Amino acid sequence: MDSLAVEEPLEIRLRAGGSGPAEAFVTTMRTPGHDDDLAAGLLFAEGILAERADLLDLARPSDPRIDPELKENVLVASLSDAAFARSSVLKRRTVMGSACGVCGKTSIENVLPKDGPPIASSLVLSSAVLVALPERLRQSQSVFGETGGLHAAGLFDAEGRLCAAREDIGRHNAVDKLIGSFWRDGRFPLSGFVLVVSGRAGFEIAQKAAAAGIPILASVSAPSSLAVELADAAGLTLVGFLRPPRYNVYSHRRRIRGGGPGSVEKKDASIPSDNMP
Repeated sequence: MDSLAVEEPLEIRLRAGGSGPAEAFVTTMRTPGHDDDLAAGLLFAEGILAERADLLDLARPSDPRIDPELKENVLVASLSDAAFARSSVLKRRTVMGSACGVCGKTSIENVLPKDGPPIASSLVLSSAVLVALPERLRQSQSVFGETGGLHAAGLFDAEGRLCAAREDIGRHNAVDKLIGSFWRDGRFPLSGFVLVVSGRAGFEIAQKAAAAGIPILASVSAPSSLAVELADAAGLTLVGFLRPPRYNVYSHRRRIRGGGPGSVEKKDASIPSDNMP
C-alpha cells in the first residue's frame, strides 16, 4: 500500500458585488485544503486584489443543481467593482497545471510586473539562521512525509522561527496559500519575513514574493534567469541551492550577514552570484 498526494481541480469564479452571476476565471490543479487562502493569494498575485476591501466574500456555489461533491472543487469570489474590472483584463479561461504559476495569461504585458518602488525592508538574516531553514521547513511537511509528493512554502522571521507553512502538489499553489492566509488576516506587507520554498525558484515564485513585499526568497534548488532579473529589479534578495552548509546569493546580498564571498561557475555570465560557505 502506498499513500498518494491528492491532485484535484479547483475552479475559481468571480462576480461583482455580493450577488449576481459568477464568471469562470481559472481552474487550477491543487491539493485540497486551504482553498480560501489559495484563491485569495492567487487573486492578489494576479493584481486583482489591491486592498482588503476588494474581496467581499469567498464561498462555495449556492446553486442547488450543482452536485455537492462538485461544489467542493468550485469557489466563488465576490469582488468590489474595481477589482472585478481589473479581472476582466486578466481572464485566463484555461486550466493551470500544478507546475504552472503564470500559464495562460493572455499577454507578456500581463506577466511582467509594472514598474514600482523596490522592496523596502531593514531585515537582515544571519548565515547561520539561513542554512537552518530548509530542515525546519521539512519538519513541518506532514503530508510530504506520508506521500513524498508535495511542495512546501514557509515564512520565517529573522530569528528563524517558522511563522506559517503550506503544502501543495504545486509549488506556486503552496506560495499562494501561504501569502493568501496572511493577506486575509490583514498582515501586509510581509517585509519582516523570509520565504523558503522546497522547489526551484522560478519567475512566478519571485513575482509572488515581490508582490507581497517579502525581502528574502530562498530556494533549495535553482533559480531561473528571469527570476534573478526580477529579483534584482524588485530589490528582492534571492538565494538558491540552499543546501547546508552552502548556498548561492543571486541578488541584493546585503541582507545576508556572515559567510564569505567565493566564486561559482555560471553558465550565464550576466547573472551575478556569490557562493557562500
